[in-house]
Amino acid sequence: MYKVGITGGIGSGKTSACMVFETLGIPVYYADTRAKQLMNTDAELKSEIEGYFGKGIYGDGTLNRGRLAEIVFSDPTALEKVNAWVHPAVARDFEYWCTLQTSRYVLEEAAIIFESGLAQRFDQVILVTAPEHIRIHRVCVRDHSSPETVRKRMDNQWREEKKIALADFIIHNDNEHAIIPQVMKIHQDILSNLF
Repeated sequence: MYKVGITGGIGSGKTSACMVFETLGIPVYYADTRAKQLMNTDAELKSEIEGYFGKGIYGDGTLNRGRLAEIVFSDPTALEKVNAWVHPAVARDFEYWCTLQTSRYVLEEAAIIFESGLAQRFDQVILVTAPEHIRIHRVCVRDHSSPETVRKRMDNQWREEKKIALADFIIHNDNEHAIIPQVMKIHQDILSNLF
């Protein structure tokens, strides 16, 4: 199975780009969404999280995501621990998901493909970019967050320039370039690589 990663900073518009790929019949594995589910359903992962943060992190049996976010975004060590447990669980789940797909290629959408060293498991990586002020505005509207909260989350991600140098394809989602033609071009380029 040909595997393509699609990444970008918070608020870059990864999901919008993925929706276009889905209309082309390309299945998309949403790593962050699946990670949230796995933190409640994967026994090994749940045990690791409880062991480090205490059973109270699971309040009524489901993960208190607000509390966990509050901790990890102000404690780099805690964030590293969570990532070290979550990434392998998501990787196993993604590999299994791939076995169920029948398309020519699949996408995995994840925010920190480069930061977490996962780029090498993909045949190619797409980066969705947008200027910081647009990203902050999008996230503030979407999550009802303050700009300071969004910036704090951005601080845990690499700068765009660093990711641009590593990406195979770039989608500019800056309100000036239409997404659909960019996705169509990348889709055709990927298909041509499969022959």
